[in-house]
Amino acid sequence: MGRVERDREIARRRVRRVKLKKLREKYAASKDPDTRAQIAEKVRRISPFASLDVAAE
Repeated sequence: MGRVERDREIARRRVRRVKLKKLREKYAASKDPDTRAQIAEKVRRISPFASLDVAAE
């Protein structure tokens, strides 16, 4: 039996949350402005309204 749409949606949210957490950690650890800009662009592609503040979780 396959997954229903709701299960897929929940799985996508979980994966997105983990990915954003990793990118926020990389952003906080990075000092290079070019690297920070690249990470910020990735975050915007994954979730346009997500903030890069670690405390915003």
